[in-house]
Amino acid sequence: MTKKITAQYKEEAEKELDYLKNVLMAQISEEIKDARAHGDISENAEYDAAMNRQAETERRIQELERILRDAIIIDENEIDTNVVNEGAKVRLCNLNKNLEMEFRIVSEAEASISKGSISNESPVGKAILGHSIGDIVEVQTPSGPVLYKLLEITK
Repeated sequence: MTKKITAQYKEEAEKELDYLKNVLMAQISEEIKDARAHGDISENAEYDAAMNRQAETERRIQELERILRDAIIIDENEIDTNVVNEGAKVRLCNLNKNLEMEFRIVSEAEASISKGSISNESPVGKAILGHSIGDIVEVQTPSGPVLYKLLEITK
């Protein structure tokens, strides 16, 4: 499925993919080789751990390759600041707590609270997509509805 991603995320994903393929997989291959050298692999915890790590790494490689293959790169120059859309940076006020917050709306693959971004598929992301400055949106949460006022949309 095609996802929109930022150019920055594309670069980060390409670097991670390169590391996984060219560094980590080589390390894991050495770990497997060393574990095999210890004899019977049927009860070899080191071998099992290395094989599990290899499988996890291969899954991540496939995931990154799929994301990069299918992605559409968001052109920051084309981000419409009249309404919230993917790639836009937004400033909201949680009216229930009178608390301001700012983050970028990105795809699920790219979302990272620690990097200041949330998914367009998250409850808040879904709720504010397509809305304009001044709009108040209600987001259903496990602890009840939360009202957000859209204060600013930037690139």
